[in-house]
Amino acid sequence: MNETNTLLWPKGYYTDGLNAGLRHTKNDLGWLVSTVPAAAAGTYTTNQFQAAPTRVMKALIGGQHQLQAIIMNSVCANSCTGAQGLANVATVRQWGAAALDLPEDLVGVASTGVIGTQLPMAKLKAGIARLRLTHDAGVTTAIMTTDTHPKVVSVTLTLDGQPVTIAGFAKGSGMIHPKMATMLGFIFTDAAIEGTDLQALLSATVDQTFNQITVDGDTSTNDMVLALANGEAHNHPLTPQHPEFAAFQQAFTRVLTVLAQGIAADGEGATKLVEVNVTGAATHADAQKVAKAVVGGNLVKAALFGNDPNWGRIMGAIGQTDAAVAVDHTAVAINGLPLVQDSVAVAYDEATVKASMAQPKVTIEVALGVGTATGQAWGCDLTYNYVKINASYRS
Repeated sequence: MNETNTLLWPKGYYTDGLNAGLRHTKNDLGWLVSTVPAAAAGTYTTNQFQAAPTRVMKALIGGQHQLQAIIMNSVCANSCTGAQGLANVATVRQWGAAALDLPEDLVGVASTGVIGTQLPMAKLKAGIARLRLTHDAGVTTAIMTTDTHPKVVSVTLTLDGQPVTIAGFAKGSGMIHPKMATMLGFIFTDAAIEGTDLQALLSATVDQTFNQITVDGDTSTNDMVLALANGEAHNHPLTPQHPEFAAFQQAFTRVLTVLAQGIAADGEGATKLVEVNVTGAATHADAQKVAKAVVGGNLVKAALFGNDPNWGRIMGAIGQTDAAVAVDHTAVAINGLPLVQDSVAVAYDEATVKASMAQPKVTIEVALGVGTATGQAWGCDLTYNYVKINASYRS
């Protein structure tokens, strides 16, 4: 398996991105297109106010697990827009289908941006007419909102003697919390796999990756992670019984993991990526719960911004969960430097720990002392700039 932090195009895929006038100069509209109908899978926000494109995409993929093109825009979320918002999604799909000479039921829409405003339809219509079938990575910036950079990764491997590529790109910076967040993620591959098997793989992998990141504890209305597999690599169709399914699963998981970590590291105003590794849990679910609680605790995140080894914040976050914990035998370390053993402080050099915490990645290790299960989550520190960005988000 080979990995690169650039966008490679699996066989039979094209992308494009451009500025359609939704914002002043940056890209704001793009698409991802397969030359043939592709198996499709998706996971979606659990927020009760699902945006129009999210609702439509969920129904579309859930009904047939097949898709050929996704039109995506930033700036306007098309959320809380009523019947007109749904009608606008249908119209955008019609325009995309006409531009690509495809059936409408093979064209989906993904949007992100400000909630509560209608799509600027005239600008979108003109923009879609300008999109081309290219290998233009501009689509990765067209979906960005407060992101400082696109999140991109590609993995290549060999299945049944055939070269296979799995590529992915995502956006996400704020309103990030487990069970889907303000993010859009797109994974596309030329591997052959049925839609239902792809859905099972995506759902399970999202639970271990995208659903294990948090920036600020807020979820949004538009979140989706979508996967397409068009079979153009001509491997034998992948099922859990395929002798190389585990290799594909490993590569697929790696793509989602890198994108999830990229979103966490690019949290609004963030200065560092935070990883929490939990060991000694009674169950995997408990380990995941504790990892998310620690990485999502605002007091923990503020201490991390200040390079303050205030391990009491971590203990408080652990104790807020209902996970099984050996309350007299819990251990905590930061970047491999022990701070707590048997639930009490151990001697450590504060200057050394503070210097370690100033690195661009901080790893917190928690040992619960009740079992053998493990868990992991990612997040970032909480900075002054987070408030500054969100105090003027609409402007």
